[in-house]
Amino acid sequence: MTHAAIGIDKDQPRRAGHPTGRLRLFRITAAHRRTGRNDLMLGAILAFVAGAMNAGGFLAIGHYTSHMTGIVSSIADNLALGLFGLVGSGIALLVSFTLGAACSAILINWARRHARRQQYAYPLALESGLLIAFAGIGAVVSPAAAAPVTAVLLCFVMGLQNATITKISGARIRTTHLTGMITDMGIELGKLAYRALARVLDHPPIVADGRKLSILLPIVGMFFMGGLVGALGFKHIGHAFSLPIAALLLAVASPQLRPRPTAGL
Repeated sequence: MTHAAIGIDKDQPRRAGHPTGRLRLFRITAAHRRTGRNDLMLGAILAFVAGAMNAGGFLAIGHYTSHMTGIVSSIADNLALGLFGLVGSGIALLVSFTLGAACSAILINWARRHARRQQYAYPLALESGLLIAFAGIGAVVSPAAAAPVTAVLLCFVMGLQNATITKISGARIRTTHLTGMITDMGIELGKLAYRALARVLDHPPIVADGRKLSILLPIVGMFFMGGLVGALGFKHIGHAFSLPIAALLLAVASPQLRPRPTAGL
């Protein structure tokens, strides 16, 4: 899957590197008015969340839940082997991911007509609540009994999140799987390598998209960092590792959920 480069909005304040500018950027990360900067900020945050829940979720339930390629392949494998119970489980995960994506589309499209400012905050707030539910289930149910429910829940969450950033960025960013992004990185790195060879062979120059690499690298890096945090978090505190992740999502969504101050009389 190929992901187009995201333009960085040059009209953004030059103070974005200043602490005040970074705080303002964080406050508008889920705003309905989109720019290259807040798309990249949200993409990096959601990649971190996806990495954390994918790695931590694997330790919790023994299954990755953020990408459907492996799940669809496992359905085919298990069907060929006659393991129909596992086929049913795989179908349940696939359906849950799809329903999560559909839920995001419903929330965003409804909000565009009734609460435009909150259109992206609603699915992020819902995701936060579902991660709190994940921690709650882990706290009151034994791991073996909780695994089927939490697996379906995490697939729904990943579908919800991936559809949300897809809608926000116009399908330019995905955060729950890296295959397309790493492919694009390889293409641009290949262009860089070929540029030197082209000079030696007197071939027409090849121009690598450095801006695209500057977008893809942080997202891939944040997914990795999230995976590390999620794995360590589950190792030390169990299902409760999802609570700080939920708090992060709520912090991103809450500035858009708060009512705007009304002018005084």
